[in-house]
Amino acid sequence: MKKVLYAFALSALTVLPLTVKADVTELKVPLGAGGFGFLPLHIMKEHNLIEKHAQKLGHTMKVNWSNIGGPSAMIDALLSGSAHFIAAGPPSFLILWDRTKGNANVKGVAAMSSMPMNLNTRAEHLKTIDDLRPTDKIAVTSVKSSIPSIVMQMYAVQKYGKDQAFRFDPYTVTMNHGDAAAALLSGSGGITGHYASAPLDQLERKSPGVRSIMNTDDVMGGSTTFTMISARSDFQQKNPKVYAAFVSALKEAQDMIAKDKSGAADILIASMGGSSKWSKEDMIAQLNDPTIKYTTKPENVMKYATFMNQIGSLKNNPKSIDELFFAGSDVAGGN
Repeated sequence: MKKVLYAFALSALTVLPLTVKADVTELKVPLGAGGFGFLPLHIMKEHNLIEKHAQKLGHTMKVNWSNIGGPSAMIDALLSGSAHFIAAGPPSFLILWDRTKGNANVKGVAAMSSMPMNLNTRAEHLKTIDDLRPTDKIAVTSVKSSIPSIVMQMYAVQKYGKDQAFRFDPYTVTMNHGDAAAALLSGSGGITGHYASAPLDQLERKSPGVRSIMNTDDVMGGSTTFTMISARSDFQQKNPKVYAAFVSALKEAQDMIAKDKSGAADILIASMGGSSKWSKEDMIAQLNDPTIKYTTKPENVMKYATFMNQIGSLKNNPKSIDELFFAGSDVAGGN
């Protein structure tokens, strides 16, 4: 756990004051890791939605969209003020919320997407993760703080008891999704399995011999937030027009995905480098999958929070979703 805290660099000493005194004229937003979970951000960028909604509020601004690496780099950017909104999975957000409580006070802005992740493998001996052997390695984006890491901890507690929460941690290795998929499909990357989300999940399972042995929604008990937006409290308070414009743009992007799957697929493929391995038909089919949702309403975020507090990953135990998110109708009714 000390390594996790160090990696996130969340001590109050690293939190630098923002110099913002009024609504910023340049908004800084990282595009995130890519794929289906971050599609609304690419829609917002392509259609200048934040700028449009800011203009409606009488504020002129531009958006600086950046590609900042992984979750740790984005968190550092948010804490230093070089990013104003960031997207991450609920576990990473919760650790950030927990460690900044009383200083930067990072809170959730809205959920962005809900979708499952599948643990894919071609290893014949693996029927469930209970069959893992000492030499097996499961690729996740971040050991101990990623969605799959927490889900495997939940599964371990459900099956083996609270004192076995970290039973499967030694089998996990940190690897980005692209490298993990390539290693799994080639059989030469030294990993036994990969926890993947769309579209790599579907691509992997089309390969002969690859199958899924665990689904995160099954462990979580239903549809669960996959990516969500967070911001520092001081930024939210000092930039009401920009904050409102961002939320309105996010909702419009989600509505656009629902109404125009073809257009969304074009932007999605372009955001992934326009590779020919992603057919538009496949992307549209996946966007029509009912397990892939774009909503501002948090789903099962409190379940993550309660569990992570119980096993000691969070010091603070939120009593309701209102402690985790800024007030607003967009998250009302979430859990």
